Amino acid sequence: MRRTLRRVATTVAFTALPAVLHAQESTRTEPVVGEQPAEPPKPFSALSKSTLSLRDSIVALARSQIGKRYVLGGKSPTRGFDCSGLVQYIVSALHISLPRTAREQAHAGVAVPKDTAELLPGDLLTFGKGKQISHIGIYIGDGRMIHASTKAGRVIETKLIRPPAPGIKPWQGARRLALDSVVVDSGGVQ
Repeated sequence: MRRTLRRVATTVAFTALPAVLHAQESTRTEPVVGEQPAEPPKPFSALSKSTLSLRDSIVALARSQIGKRYVLGGKSPTRGFDCSGLVQYIVSALHISLPRTAREQAHAGVAVPKDTAELLPGDLLTFGKGKQISHIGIYIGDGRMIHASTKAGRVIETKLIRPPAPGIKPWQGARRLALDSVVVDSGGVQ
């Protein structure tokens, strides 16, 4: 997983870095007397935009699967999806490698606090009882998620926070796959 994220970061960094450096050089101006100098642009603002674009792509791909049927073990739009097959299909379309099962996917990326204020679109949401993860979905923003639902028999968009009910597994946590920052040093991208 880290190797894949590094590969994505390297591609983004070396694609965006020349544009960022050129933009910074062309926007340097001397402050007007009596005026506060403007804050310098973030050195890697283009990378932040790429991360946002990656999140938007995850959400768009997830939304395009709404209505596809639920099939245990399914991992394609034509055959159908189970929860982890849906997640794996979406992120693999963006060249991010992810394990096949919800239990394995629950360890991918980095942990995010279980707080809707901390979640970002594209984060993975894990569900289950106790420490047993048995369901996974994709956060799309505004307290909503997309997942392959056994109860609905298809891929649906629903609220993340729902009242307890039979067949609805409790929310256990969140994982973040998309890069929020990339560190570039003399050795390359980390």
